[in-house]
Amino acid sequence: MLIALIVLAVIFDFLNGVHDSSNIVATVIFSRALNPRVALILAAISHFIAPFLFGVAVATTIGDELLNMSAVNMNAIMAGVIAAIVWNLITWYFGIPSSSSHALLGGLLGAALLHSRSLEIVKVSGLTKIAIALFLSPIAGLIIGFIVMKFTLLLVRSATPKVSTLFRRFQVATLIGLSLSHGTNDAQKTMGLIAMGLLLSGQTSSFEIPMWVITVSAAAIGLGTSFGGWRLIRTLGGKIFRIRPIHGFTSQIGGAIVILSAALLGGPVSTTQVMSSSILGVGAAERINKVRWSVLGDMALTWLFTIPANAALAALVYFILSVTITT
Repeated sequence: MLIALIVLAVIFDFLNGVHDSSNIVATVIFSRALNPRVALILAAISHFIAPFLFGVAVATTIGDELLNMSAVNMNAIMAGVIAAIVWNLITWYFGIPSSSSHALLGGLLGAALLHSRSLEIVKVSGLTKIAIALFLSPIAGLIIGFIVMKFTLLLVRSATPKVSTLFRRFQVATLIGLSLSHGTNDAQKTMGLIAMGLLLSGQTSSFEIPMWVITVSAAAIGLGTSFGGWRLIRTLGGKIFRIRPIHGFTSQIGGAIVILSAALLGGPVSTTQVMSSSILGVGAAERINKVRWSVLGDMALTWLFTIPANAALAALVYFILSVTITT
């Protein structure tokens, strides 16, 4: 069962990379700053490097601060991961920028609550920490994206159109920074899952993240990123508003600030939400009516639906696993 959980966690990590690559490279591609393949490879390399640089605070939050490990079992963890994988596949197929973080949170909670049939299995302090990070991060992305864009427009108010060439070059640096922040936050969710499995199976006596877990998780999300979620890239890069180099540059700065700050504080966030809201803030800073608000409305409905839908799906998967394994 431990091997099965590790395989599932790596699949989730890989799909997270495929799914969330859109958040990282969409603005770079649609502003024509980089060739799509080059952008994805650069992002993938940065994703692999990131977890080795910034610690494992998010992994600790997911793996040690959300659920009471003495009251949970391997079936519940696997059911939560399976539900998140299924959700990622469905939203990827339809090109819906959904949140892997929300999917995983809903899945773990749904399966764990069905297993224990008691709210005591959930650590309130950890759940509160995660909920605050998930709720505040898109608001922060919107505000910081707006501020960065306003400040940038002030700096270049007398510049010629040739300044766009400079922004295209700057986007290489901001792409790396955003990829590092995303790799730091999202790869750690898989580390937390595997560490939970190691503890439940008796391979470790306390919650810890071995180096091989960091390496495997970093490699999986990096590999997934290199494949790219093209349907989602089109949604984020072209449907909110027409992206130009200045928009790509400023939205990446705003997103990187929020995601990396949250990662260092141990708060798992949705890169999809942060980058979408950062792009929205950037567009609104230039002109309110240039943003296609209907697209963001569709995204918001998906985000609100993700946690309860995955909780229900994970509960169903847990029931099936329990019956199958018992039989």
